Amino acid sequence: MLKNDGNGFGQPVLNQAPPYFGYNLCESDPLLLAMQGQTQDTETTRTDLLKLGAQFGAADALDLGRMANMHQPELKTHDAYGRRLDVVEFHPSYHALMRRSFAAGLHCASVDARAPHAGNAYFDRARRYYMMSQVEQGHLCPVTMTNAAGVALEQNPEIAEVWHPLIRSRTYDQRFRAPSQKNGVSLGMGLTEKQGGTDLRQIVTTAQDAGDGTHVINGHKWFFSAPMSDAFLVLAATEAGPSCFLVPRVLDNDRVNGLNLVRLKNKLGNHSNASSEVEFHNAHGFLIGEDGAGIKAILTMVNPTRLDCALGSAGLMRGAVARAVHHARHRTAFGKALIDQPVMLRVLADMALDVAAASALSLRLARAFDSAHGDSVEQSYLRIITPVAKYWVCKTAMAVTGEAMECLGGNGYVEDHDMARFFREAPVNSIWEGSGNVMALDLMRAMTKESEGFMAVLDHLEHRLGKAGKVSVEVLQAAARTCIDDPGSARILTEQLALTAAAAALKDAAPAHVADAFMDSRMAGQWRSTYGMLDARHDARQIIDSLYLVA
Repeated sequence: MLKNDGNGFGQPVLNQAPPYFGYNLCESDPLLLAMQGQTQDTETTRTDLLKLGAQFGAADALDLGRMANMHQPELKTHDAYGRRLDVVEFHPSYHALMRRSFAAGLHCASVDARAPHAGNAYFDRARRYYMMSQVEQGHLCPVTMTNAAGVALEQNPEIAEVWHPLIRSRTYDQRFRAPSQKNGVSLGMGLTEKQGGTDLRQIVTTAQDAGDGTHVINGHKWFFSAPMSDAFLVLAATEAGPSCFLVPRVLDNDRVNGLNLVRLKNKLGNHSNASSEVEFHNAHGFLIGEDGAGIKAILTMVNPTRLDCALGSAGLMRGAVARAVHHARHRTAFGKALIDQPVMLRVLADMALDVAAASALSLRLARAFDSAHGDSVEQSYLRIITPVAKYWVCKTAMAVTGEAMECLGGNGYVEDHDMARFFREAPVNSIWEGSGNVMALDLMRAMTKESEGFMAVLDHLEHRLGKAGKVSVEVLQAAARTCIDDPGSARILTEQLALTAAAAALKDAAPAHVADAFMDSRMAGQWRSTYGMLDARHDARQIIDSLYLVA
């Protein structure tokens, strides 16, 4: 009888890469450590980051990501006796990921940043978020919204005084009860409706003053994110116009608020995270910001959310290419390791340049969140580059994950490998909080309304790029002038500005051979629709070995 030794019935498995785990997601990523906030890392900061990198790259963490997506959330609208429940049940792996992200403070940088001497609150959190994005992205949706909501709540100081300490807590508390009885909270949001989508002025959900400090809300939301959150920022129309409300899931009198979950969205990816449709039936909410100025109030959440879209996509790309490099280092074909095959090496290096640029740009943007206060150039950088970074990084993720999957061949196409999940995950950040056209239009508005700030950003980039700066900025200025007469060309300016800003970020932190290869291959104006187009004068092996260290 044949003995099963774990490799089939006596048949050894040959020429396959070992499972991908055991990489310290910080230590193996020199660029992550090279990037610095407005102040240099302390020894404690560096030690903590390395510790998290080891934890997030371990087999148990990666397995949690796999299980959370395999066992998708389930909606329970009613109990066995016909009473409404409106709860979503998650696999324990999802809650385990949430506990890790909360313990790492990924949900509360916006509140921490308000504390005296906050320093690099946004930047330090961004590096941790970037690493967790390589593990599992679905659970980061409520993490992102909780962080962004902390900014919006400041428009109602009484509400912020109650909720900020709960947001600041590093404890993930999944219990279904009033926030006042919990050790920590998460927040979601409900903005878009069936008839309006991105045009939030078309909402039909209404809110009437109840005379007790709350408004009674009736209507629906077509997308209601993370429905098991403890409260939601919701748009509803008063007589004054669209207004923003904080709508708890459970009220302080222990009464479940009137949030009737209709169904969960059957999404392409993002399977671990529940997205739902909801109907409001006399739900009570608290006004945030001015009556009738709800869209303005919600917009305070936009920049932190868009930052996370860029960070998450950059992390997703890093995770995908890291797996492709791992595979190529261990797999042989035609007598050589795949990574020694010239065409494969060129493809990997070409992808690695985009990953490095996307990572550097996203982390540089996070630094602007910390340094914008009192610095007009950083304020302008934040306003101009946020939509630009989200546009380019999130779109690039779809191309990179697809190419990285191809590097693994059939191994990457099956659900047993997490590459398939990464590929399905890639589109969501490009859609969430504004599609590509919305980002391009946002840049156009900022450029025309804040022309001095736009020019200040171009001056900053020219200075950072050195010799290449003058020509690069002249190209951007020409593209900007074209947009005035031809608004349809807005995407051209957006992408060119993204590439220029990414190159500047790389110049500050990456080895010269990486930054130079990116600039030479991306900013010369040549059309590139696939990877593997890197010129032979750039050392592809050096690029890979310097960006992806062996475990």
